[in-house]
Amino acid sequence: MDSIFFYILLTSFIATLVRSTFGFGESLVAVPLLIQFIPVETAVPLSVLLSIFIALVVVAQDHRKIHFNSAKWLILFAIPGIPLGLALLVYGNDFLVKLGLGMLILFYSVYSLFEKKSLELKKDNMFWLFACGFFSGVFGGAYGLNGPPLVVYGNMRKWSSKHFRATLQAYFLPASILGVAGYAVKGLMTAEVFTYFLVSLPAAIPALFLGRYLNHKLNSDSFFRYVYFGLALIAGYLVYTAFA
Repeated sequence: MDSIFFYILLTSFIATLVRSTFGFGESLVAVPLLIQFIPVETAVPLSVLLSIFIALVVVAQDHRKIHFNSAKWLILFAIPGIPLGLALLVYGNDFLVKLGLGMLILFYSVYSLFEKKSLELKKDNMFWLFACGFFSGVFGGAYGLNGPPLVVYGNMRKWSSKHFRATLQAYFLPASILGVAGYAVKGLMTAEVFTYFLVSLPAAIPALFLGRYLNHKLNSDSFFRYVYFGLALIAGYLVYTAFA
Protein backbone atom coordinates (compact mmCIF):
# COMPACT_ATOMS: atom_id res chain seq x y z
CA MET A 1 0.00 0.00 0.00
CA ASP A 2 2.85 2.41 0.83
CA SER A 3 4.39 1.81 -2.61
CA ILE A 4 1.04 2.56 -4.26
CA PHE A 5 0.73 5.82 -2.33
CA PHE A 6 4.26 6.83 -3.35
CA TYR A 7 3.52 6.03 -7.00
CA ILE A 8 0.29 8.07 -6.87
CA LEU A 9 2.19 11.01 -5.36
CA LEU A 10 4.85 10.85 -8.07
CA THR A 11 2.34 10.47 -10.90
CA SER A 12 0.16 13.28 -9.55
CA PHE A 13 3.13 15.62 -9.36
CA ILE A 14 4.19 14.96 -12.97
CA ALA A 15 0.65 15.09 -14.38
CA THR A 16 -0.27 18.26 -12.48
CA LEU A 17 2.96 19.95 -13.54
CA VAL A 18 2.15 19.22 -17.21
CA ARG A 19 -1.43 20.51 -16.84
CA SER A 20 -0.46 23.61 -14.85
CA THR A 21 2.33 24.54 -17.26
CA PHE A 22 0.56 23.94 -20.57
CA GLY A 23 -3.13 23.94 -19.64
CA PHE A 24 -3.97 20.37 -20.71
CA GLY A 25 -2.57 16.87 -21.06
CA GLU A 26 -2.51 15.58 -17.48
CA SER A 27 -4.83 12.63 -18.16
CA LEU A 28 -2.53 11.39 -20.94
CA VAL A 29 0.25 11.28 -18.34
CA ALA A 30 -1.73 10.18 -15.31
CA VAL A 31 -3.95 7.37 -16.62
CA PRO A 32 -1.28 5.27 -18.43
CA LEU A 33 0.97 5.50 -15.35
CA LEU A 34 -1.73 4.93 -12.74
CA ILE A 35 -3.14 1.80 -14.38
CA GLN A 36 0.20 0.09 -13.77
CA PHE A 37 -0.74 0.01 -10.06
CA ILE A 38 -4.50 0.54 -9.76
CA PRO A 39 -7.51 -0.58 -11.88
CA VAL A 40 -8.52 1.63 -14.81
CA GLU A 41 -11.98 2.14 -13.30
CA THR A 42 -10.21 3.76 -10.33
CA ALA A 43 -7.51 5.57 -12.29
CA VAL A 44 -9.83 7.44 -14.65
CA PRO A 45 -12.16 8.94 -11.97
CA LEU A 46 -9.06 9.82 -9.92
CA SER A 47 -7.61 11.66 -12.93
CA VAL A 48 -10.87 13.58 -13.42
CA LEU A 49 -11.02 14.59 -9.73
CA LEU A 50 -7.47 15.86 -10.08
CA SER A 51 -8.54 17.78 -13.20
CA ILE A 52 -11.32 19.52 -11.26
CA PHE A 53 -8.94 20.48 -8.46
CA ILE A 54 -6.37 21.89 -10.90
CA ALA A 55 -9.00 23.83 -12.84
CA LEU A 56 -10.52 25.29 -9.67
CA VAL A 57 -7.17 26.54 -8.43
CA VAL A 58 -6.11 27.99 -11.80
CA VAL A 59 -9.48 29.72 -12.31
CA ALA A 60 -9.23 31.22 -8.81
CA GLN A 61 -5.63 32.32 -9.44
CA ASP A 62 -5.97 33.70 -12.95
CA HIS A 63 -9.65 34.40 -13.59
CA ARG A 64 -8.76 37.83 -15.00
CA LYS A 65 -6.83 36.13 -17.81
CA ILE A 66 -9.76 33.94 -18.93
CA HIS A 67 -11.43 34.68 -22.26
CA PHE A 68 -14.86 33.80 -20.90
CA ASN A 69 -16.73 34.38 -24.17
CA SER A 70 -14.42 31.98 -26.03
CA ALA A 71 -14.64 29.37 -23.26
CA LYS A 72 -18.44 29.61 -23.19
CA TRP A 73 -18.86 28.93 -26.92
CA LEU A 74 -16.22 26.20 -27.00
CA ILE A 75 -18.07 24.38 -24.19
CA LEU A 76 -21.48 24.78 -25.85
CA PHE A 77 -20.23 23.60 -29.24
CA ALA A 78 -18.42 20.64 -27.63
CA ILE A 79 -21.68 19.24 -26.25
CA PRO A 80 -23.09 17.92 -29.58
CA GLY A 81 -19.68 16.47 -30.46
CA ILE A 82 -19.44 14.30 -27.34
CA PRO A 83 -22.13 11.75 -28.40
CA LEU A 84 -20.43 11.37 -31.79
CA GLY A 85 -17.12 10.72 -30.05
CA LEU A 86 -18.75 8.15 -27.78
CA ALA A 87 -20.30 6.48 -30.83
CA LEU A 88 -16.85 6.29 -32.44
CA LEU A 89 -15.51 4.74 -29.25
CA VAL A 90 -18.30 2.16 -28.96
CA TYR A 91 -19.06 1.35 -32.60
CA GLY A 92 -16.01 2.52 -34.54
CA ASN A 93 -13.02 0.46 -35.50
CA ASP A 94 -10.55 1.06 -32.66
CA PHE A 95 -7.50 0.70 -34.89
CA LEU A 96 -8.78 3.09 -37.56
CA VAL A 97 -10.01 5.71 -35.05
CA LYS A 98 -6.72 5.77 -33.13
CA LEU A 99 -4.64 5.74 -36.29
CA GLY A 100 -6.77 8.45 -37.92
CA LEU A 101 -6.74 10.74 -34.88
CA GLY A 102 -3.04 10.16 -34.33
CA MET A 103 -2.07 10.94 -37.93
CA LEU A 104 -4.32 14.01 -38.05
CA ILE A 105 -2.84 15.45 -34.83
CA LEU A 106 0.70 14.56 -35.92
CA PHE A 107 0.28 16.19 -39.33
CA TYR A 108 -1.11 19.40 -37.86
CA SER A 109 1.52 19.53 -35.11
CA VAL A 110 4.43 19.12 -37.54
CA TYR A 111 2.87 21.62 -39.93
CA SER A 112 2.42 24.18 -37.12
CA LEU A 113 5.97 23.69 -35.86
CA PHE A 114 7.52 24.52 -39.23
CA GLU A 115 4.96 26.84 -40.85
CA LYS A 116 5.99 30.46 -40.37
CA LYS A 117 2.63 32.03 -41.21
CA SER A 118 -0.58 30.73 -39.68
CA LEU A 119 -4.18 31.92 -39.72
CA GLU A 120 -4.72 34.68 -37.17
CA LEU A 121 -8.10 35.68 -35.72
CA LYS A 122 -8.28 39.22 -34.37
CA LYS A 123 -11.50 38.39 -32.52
CA ASP A 124 -13.71 35.40 -31.79
CA ASN A 125 -15.00 33.73 -34.94
CA MET A 126 -18.16 31.64 -34.68
CA PHE A 127 -17.17 29.24 -37.46
CA TRP A 128 -13.84 28.40 -35.82
CA LEU A 129 -15.41 28.34 -32.35
CA PHE A 130 -17.90 25.77 -33.64
CA ALA A 131 -15.29 23.71 -35.51
CA CYS A 132 -12.77 23.62 -32.65
CA GLY A 133 -15.42 23.24 -29.94
CA PHE A 134 -17.28 20.48 -31.79
CA PHE A 135 -14.15 18.48 -32.55
CA SER A 136 -12.92 18.91 -28.97
CA GLY A 137 -16.17 17.19 -27.98
CA VAL A 138 -15.65 14.44 -30.57
CA PHE A 139 -12.02 13.85 -29.57
CA GLY A 140 -12.94 14.04 -25.89
CA GLY A 141 -15.85 11.62 -26.22
CA ALA A 142 -13.74 9.16 -28.16
CA TYR A 143 -10.48 9.14 -26.18
CA GLY A 144 -10.45 12.04 -23.72
CA LEU A 145 -8.39 14.16 -26.15
CA ASN A 146 -10.23 17.48 -25.83
CA GLY A 147 -6.98 19.44 -26.00
CA PRO A 148 -5.78 19.43 -29.65
CA PRO A 149 -8.70 21.40 -31.20
CA LEU A 150 -8.49 23.90 -28.31
CA VAL A 151 -4.80 24.37 -29.05
CA VAL A 152 -5.69 25.16 -32.67
CA TYR A 153 -8.14 27.87 -31.62
CA GLY A 154 -5.83 29.37 -29.00
CA ASN A 155 -3.02 29.56 -31.53
CA MET A 156 -5.23 31.24 -34.14
CA ARG A 157 -6.32 33.80 -31.55
CA LYS A 158 -2.66 34.30 -30.57
CA TRP A 159 -3.42 33.95 -26.88
CA SER A 160 -0.47 34.38 -24.56
CA SER A 161 0.64 31.36 -22.54
CA LYS A 162 -1.08 32.85 -19.47
CA HIS A 163 -4.41 33.43 -21.24
CA PHE A 164 -4.28 30.03 -22.94
CA ARG A 165 -3.69 28.18 -19.65
CA ALA A 166 -6.43 30.09 -17.82
CA THR A 167 -9.05 29.89 -20.59
CA LEU A 168 -8.64 26.14 -21.00
CA GLN A 169 -9.34 25.65 -17.30
CA ALA A 170 -12.64 27.51 -17.70
CA TYR A 171 -13.43 24.93 -20.40
CA PHE A 172 -12.21 21.87 -18.50
CA LEU A 173 -13.85 22.72 -15.16
CA PRO A 174 -17.50 22.17 -16.20
CA ALA A 175 -16.49 19.31 -18.52
CA SER A 176 -14.73 17.50 -15.66
CA ILE A 177 -17.62 18.09 -13.25
CA LEU A 178 -19.98 16.50 -15.78
CA GLY A 179 -17.55 13.60 -16.07
CA VAL A 180 -17.55 13.05 -12.31
CA ALA A 181 -21.36 13.15 -12.28
CA GLY A 182 -21.41 10.43 -14.94
CA TYR A 183 -18.93 8.29 -13.00
CA ALA A 184 -21.02 8.76 -9.85
CA VAL A 185 -24.12 7.49 -11.66
CA LYS A 186 -22.11 4.44 -12.75
CA GLY A 187 -20.97 3.86 -9.15
CA LEU A 188 -17.30 4.56 -9.89
CA MET A 189 -16.80 7.37 -7.34
CA THR A 190 -15.79 5.00 -4.56
CA ALA A 191 -14.13 5.58 -1.19
CA GLU A 192 -10.91 4.23 -2.70
CA VAL A 193 -10.96 6.92 -5.42
CA PHE A 194 -11.42 9.70 -2.85
CA THR A 195 -8.69 8.24 -0.63
CA TYR A 196 -6.22 8.21 -3.53
CA PHE A 197 -7.29 11.75 -4.44
CA LEU A 198 -6.50 13.00 -0.92
CA VAL A 199 -3.16 11.18 -1.11
CA SER A 200 -2.36 12.96 -4.38
CA LEU A 201 -2.88 16.50 -3.04
CA PRO A 202 0.48 16.95 -1.23
CA ALA A 203 2.17 16.38 -4.60
CA ALA A 204 -0.38 18.19 -6.77
CA ILE A 205 -0.35 21.48 -4.83
CA PRO A 206 3.36 22.34 -5.24
CA ALA A 207 3.22 21.13 -8.88
CA LEU A 208 0.37 23.59 -9.51
CA PHE A 209 2.42 26.57 -8.35
CA LEU A 210 5.59 25.38 -10.08
CA GLY A 211 3.63 24.93 -13.32
CA ARG A 212 2.20 28.45 -13.00
CA TYR A 213 5.71 29.83 -12.56
CA LEU A 214 6.98 27.96 -15.63
CA ASN A 215 3.95 29.02 -17.69
CA HIS A 216 4.54 32.69 -16.88
CA LYS A 217 8.18 32.39 -17.90
CA LEU A 218 7.33 31.22 -21.42
CA ASN A 219 6.68 33.70 -24.21
CA SER A 220 3.88 32.94 -26.67
CA ASP A 221 6.09 31.70 -29.52
CA SER A 222 8.14 29.29 -27.43
CA PHE A 223 5.03 28.23 -25.52
CA PHE A 224 3.19 27.03 -28.62
CA ARG A 225 6.32 25.30 -29.92
CA TYR A 226 6.38 23.25 -26.71
CA VAL A 227 2.64 22.64 -26.97
CA TYR A 228 2.84 21.36 -30.55
CA PHE A 229 5.81 19.18 -29.66
CA GLY A 230 3.66 17.74 -26.86
CA LEU A 231 0.80 17.15 -29.29
CA ALA A 232 3.19 15.32 -31.62
CA LEU A 233 4.11 13.02 -28.71
CA ILE A 234 0.42 12.44 -27.99
CA ALA A 235 -0.14 11.60 -31.67
CA GLY A 236 2.77 9.17 -31.60
CA TYR A 237 1.29 7.51 -28.50
CA LEU A 238 -2.08 7.12 -30.25
CA VAL A 239 -0.48 5.54 -33.33
CA TYR A 240 1.58 3.25 -31.09
CA THR A 241 -1.48 2.06 -29.15
CA ALA A 242 -3.32 1.48 -32.43
CA PHE A 243 -0.71 -1.09 -33.44
CA ALA A 244 -0.06 -2.45 -29.92
